[in-house]
Amino acid sequence: MPRARFVALMALFLGPAVAVYTLFSIYPLIATMGLSTYTTDNAGAYSFVGLSNFVTLLTDSLWSKPFWNATKNNLVFFLVHMAVQNPIGIALAGLLSLPGLKLKSLYRTIIFLPTMLSVVIVGFAWNLILSPLWGVAEGALKAVGLGSLFAPWLGLPSTALVTLALISVWQFVGIPLMLIYAALLNIPEELVDAARVDGLGHFRIFWHIKLPLVLPTIGLVSVLTFVGNFNAFDLIYSVKGALAGPNFASDILGTFFYRTFFGNQLQLGNPTMGAAVATVMFFIILVGVCLYLFIVQRRLRRYSF
Repeated sequence: MPRARFVALMALFLGPAVAVYTLFSIYPLIATMGLSTYTTDNAGAYSFVGLSNFVTLLTDSLWSKPFWNATKNNLVFFLVHMAVQNPIGIALAGLLSLPGLKLKSLYRTIIFLPTMLSVVIVGFAWNLILSPLWGVAEGALKAVGLGSLFAPWLGLPSTALVTLALISVWQFVGIPLMLIYAALLNIPEELVDAARVDGLGHFRIFWHIKLPLVLPTIGLVSVLTFVGNFNAFDLIYSVKGALAGPNFASDILGTFFYRTFFGNQLQLGNPTMGAAVATVMFFIILVGVCLYLFIVQRRLRRYSF
């Protein structure tokens, strides 16, 4: 193919996608980074301050305290997903991959269904379920003799964040399930049949043969979990509002950015500081993904099927 024709075809097929991606992703990112290097005076005039906003964000007690609180909460939010959501997804994928299991399609649909629901609907529904006034959670626990364990989990600073993280796990556990299940289906049957001939049971086959083969997919699920959790906002906002109560106990970087940029109640919006928060969020995610790509992914053993 002549070079000119090849370039024309690339421009024809990739040009629209590149243009859309540049307009809605690259340009806003660059503009946000640029805005983070400015500040405004009382008249609204912008003046260049370099990295001063970042120094203020990380050192000034007025900004650093809520920022580090949101960062710590975001890390806890992510760790709950890593410790609960992904192991459950792996276990469910292993169960669904068992030969002879009936109604697999029904189970996959039921587990994946919450993922397709609106986060606002999920947050509102669980807010009602866990309400100590009219929720059904207390009655359900009493029915099985565990009524003493009930507490207003969403209203306590010590449990609100973990409760919200578990609600998010319930909604999105279908994503790691489907990704890992698809990877398990790609494992050659010859390997599994050979293991059965050697006398291995289902659990040992999964643990010693299937699980090592899907480690790259599990790594991909982990990095997607990291990116999704450090971009989280909608569930916290729909359940606890922009203040992410009680007493900012469920505040994460997404809600902190929202309050900083747009303002809330008596807090005036500060676009330049909000842009600084967004830029820091971007670099946190970038560093996390790079660490995964250059440290974890390179050490995962690759298998060719």
